[in-house]
Amino acid sequence: MKFGAFVPQGWRIDLAGIPVSDHWDTMNSVGADIESLGYDSLWVYDHFHTVPEPTQEVTYEAWTLMAALAATTSTVRLGQMCTCNTYRPPSYLAKVAASIDVISGGRLEMGIGAGWYEHEHDGYGYPFLSPGGRLGMLREGVEIMKAMWTEDEVTYEGEHYQLKGAISQPKPIQEPHIPFWIAGGGEKVTLKIAAMYAQYSNFGGDSLETFNHKSELLRAHCEDVGTDFGAIIRSANFNVLCGETESEVADKISWLVDHMKKYVSEDRAERYGTLYQERSGTPEQIVAWLKGYEAAGMPYPIVNFADVAYDRSSLELFAREVIPAFA
Repeated sequence: MKFGAFVPQGWRIDLAGIPVSDHWDTMNSVGADIESLGYDSLWVYDHFHTVPEPTQEVTYEAWTLMAALAATTSTVRLGQMCTCNTYRPPSYLAKVAASIDVISGGRLEMGIGAGWYEHEHDGYGYPFLSPGGRLGMLREGVEIMKAMWTEDEVTYEGEHYQLKGAISQPKPIQEPHIPFWIAGGGEKVTLKIAAMYAQYSNFGGDSLETFNHKSELLRAHCEDVGTDFGAIIRSANFNVLCGETESEVADKISWLVDHMKKYVSEDRAERYGTLYQERSGTPEQIVAWLKGYEAAGMPYPIVNFADVAYDRSSLELFAREVIPAFA
């Protein structure tokens, strides 16, 4: 297995209480720890308004962080889970991504999805199309990005995007292009787009049953479009707090709920805490349920540690005792 971990960036109210002047040092030091502890990749979210509800707490922009972290790390790979296709023209995004791939020495991953957070779309003035419309934009966006990374001059005539002789230099260092992570488990369209274009997919972190179901649908789409299902690396995201004992884990979940209550409604805070209860545990407990995903063919978990900006113990314990179990 390979393992990724998220850098706190505020979206999950995971920098709240830390002075803004210390935010970059916090994010950068977590990124450095992710690299030094042996995680294969670090990740950020692509959002503007916090969850579980919009607040005035910070949310740092994903691609700004990609460029900054590319310059301050040296070996860990850099990804977004996932970039919202509707927030930037894909031709522009391809240019940004290629530039960061060069800055990082060829370490960029391209996580991309159709977008879902309607409040952000409304707030920032982006049209929030129907699911079909957003998925149509995603498919065209992926086609444009691939063309921008592999062709000298791109002309594209789509329903949502039109390009007339676009030039994108430099090209990415990675060949044939930056890997695509198509994120989302939409059964009819998203997984078909993954079957057509993805080197990686991302879905099914809520349950092993969901992961297995979506995997079979992805396999069927691959058969339909004539691609190799086995060549697509499947990944999933997990919300985890890790402790030496069950009592320590319970204390961390209590801390998280109390922390969230300072910024969102009590009901939202309690529900947010439940997101972590199922996957949190001692290293032995986490290894046990991850083994089920490994047996199902999922070789790339990406982990969010809710407390990492305040306490590195979950990040460190997971690296010390969970990752080696899958070496």
